[in-house]
Amino acid sequence: MEPAVSADPRPSPQPFSDSASRFGRPAGGWRLKLYAIIFESDTPAGVLFDKVLLVAIVASVIVVMLDSVSAYSGREAPGLRALEWMFTLLFTAEYIARFACVKRPWRYARSFFGIVDLVSVLPTYLAVFFPQLHALINVRVLRMLRVFRILKLTEYIVEYQFLGRALRASRRKIAVFISAVLMIVVLAGTVMYVIEGPVNGFTSIPVSVYWAITTMTTVGFGDITPKTDLGRFIASLMMLLGWGVLAVPTGIVTAEMTSQHLRGMVPRLCGNCGTSGHTAEARFCHGCGSPLGR
Repeated sequence: MEPAVSADPRPSPQPFSDSASRFGRPAGGWRLKLYAIIFESDTPAGVLFDKVLLVAIVASVIVVMLDSVSAYSGREAPGLRALEWMFTLLFTAEYIARFACVKRPWRYARSFFGIVDLVSVLPTYLAVFFPQLHALINVRVLRMLRVFRILKLTEYIVEYQFLGRALRASRRKIAVFISAVLMIVVLAGTVMYVIEGPVNGFTSIPVSVYWAITTMTTVGFGDITPKTDLGRFIASLMMLLGWGVLAVPTGIVTAEMTSQHLRGMVPRLCGNCGTSGHTAEARFCHGCGSPLGR
């Protein structure tokens, strides 16, 4: 008897490791085992690896923040330096492991997360090997680049990946919307420059456009304010328009996230055989029959 064919027309979801598959999955050996731990977060070892790395990232960012507080950087400087080197060595080992376990390491090195991984460890080494950099830039500022480690969080949290797919799918709509907003603020700024003029603080069209942006976004610093009745009327319209403007991008992204959820775009990967294409509701792998991890 032939197996029943599902009538569900929804496209098969992609696995979490799709973003890493372009780097090349090794054929076997220790590289494949290391790849499964680092890049495939549906396996028990992969889940543990991600959790440890998440804790390390958050802890390292806290250390960077404490190092910027004079009360801690003076009294606790040796301990903070020791912790920083511990995190630097840990992230260096992680970077080397990622570089070693993929078939196309240079593609990984040029990717967004490859660059983030490098930037997260490079400042500490630069501050050691090039101490003369203080003549050009404060070494403390250079070391503060370590806070970019927080960008590594996006690689390990499913919700970030889901939001990222929704943003990518909405990018054209958002681009069209932003271009329309830019046209509105340029027109409004030009009109306010004509109405108010330099005598009321609107000294140029760029300055007037700056006022239109702060007004439409409901920030309203108050450094430039209209003085004429017509100018205040236009400002009131800009404020009311700003409420709707702020809601549109949120609606676009939310609609795309809802659409992806309805299409079953939540990735699932079998930890036993590596088969992908499971829906969010699937409990067993359609390749080997093993239970799918939650």
